[in-house]
Amino acid sequence: MKPLAALMLSLVLLPWAAVAETRIDVTYLHVETPQPPVLSNLDPEPADLGLAGAQLAQQDNATTGRFLGHVYTLDAVSIPLDQDPLAAARQALTGTDLLIVDAPADVLLAIADLPEAAKALIFNTSAEDISLRSQDCRANILHSAPSLAMRTDALAQFLVKRRWTKLAMIEGSHPEDMAFATALEHSAEKFGLKIGARKTWAFDADMRRQAAQEVPLFTQDLGTYDALLVADETGDFGRYIAYNTWLPRPVAGSEGLTATAWAPVVEQWGAAQLQSRFRALTGRQMHPQDYAAWAALRSIGEAVTRGATSDAPTLHEFLMSADFELAGFKGRPLTYRAWNGQLRQPIPLTHPRALVTQAPLEGFLHQRTELDTLGLDAPESDCAAYAA
Repeated sequence: MKPLAALMLSLVLLPWAAVAETRIDVTYLHVETPQPPVLSNLDPEPADLGLAGAQLAQQDNATTGRFLGHVYTLDAVSIPLDQDPLAAARQALTGTDLLIVDAPADVLLAIADLPEAAKALIFNTSAEDISLRSQDCRANILHSAPSLAMRTDALAQFLVKRRWTKLAMIEGSHPEDMAFATALEHSAEKFGLKIGARKTWAFDADMRRQAAQEVPLFTQDLGTYDALLVADETGDFGRYIAYNTWLPRPVAGSEGLTATAWAPVVEQWGAAQLQSRFRALTGRQMHPQDYAAWAALRSIGEAVTRGATSDAPTLHEFLMSADFELAGFKGRPLTYRAWNGQLRQPIPLTHPRALVTQAPLEGFLHQRTELDTLGLDAPESDCAAYAA
């Protein structure tokens, strides 16, 4: 190599060689929860649900970090039903102040309230409870999972757009079903829709053989409506409702037309590339919880890249600033709401075979960003932690 060429090459490589190593240690906490029995086992929950999304983001972060002297580690901890999740969280916090948590709302809040977590940064990737973004919010929690209100507002916008304004609803008896039904009711009121007749599904028979006989009779007295909402977040009965109703009407909610953070049919905005990389890593489709975990760890990676620090309070401050945005393969940058730590994100409306549309829909305007028409806007949130 000629001396001049060698000198130029050394000048190019020297800055990279001089970069000090920055370690970013993250712990993924999965708290096992009892699952209610359902009528069908067609959709078993993947053993690595959520964690697989974090592992893909770990690869993405490592690719960028390799050139910047950033070393990422991801420690996965699964907490069985018979073990104390707070003890596991305390142990994790001895090694890192960056946690990605897959846990019910009460456990998530208990972890956030630990003295050891006072300066930690915790990402909620599964609890959709609206209260976590309002009266029960915590200043050390960010939500990469959408709230129930974001999902039901997306559905309501579509119903308004189609002028399906007169609705009926069937809800399950599990707490998750009732919470979703309540969110649907609030979204209907927010967007000027009317939910008329409502019924609770209380069958425990095998609907695989009886749906064609039982569902028409069950829905006969719902009266007339433009669309039937189904609140079945546990996946118990909803699959048997469509095409078996007394009136031939579209089904939406937990079945039929669904609003979720992510779905295998999302392929626009570069999403096909994310989908294919996830399948190559896991051998399965990406679920909403996988996407939420991916978005959480990629938020950390993006913040570290921009700020070159692994300090949780500094990262938190940057994530909440106007300088942060995440390319989330949804057609527009994702940012965090300053009033409750919720990740702003479009919500795909899909059926099992295709993307129907993506909310916010055209015509639903907001003075800040149309994304804030989904979920709790600042005046609707009672989150005192972020207000302070």
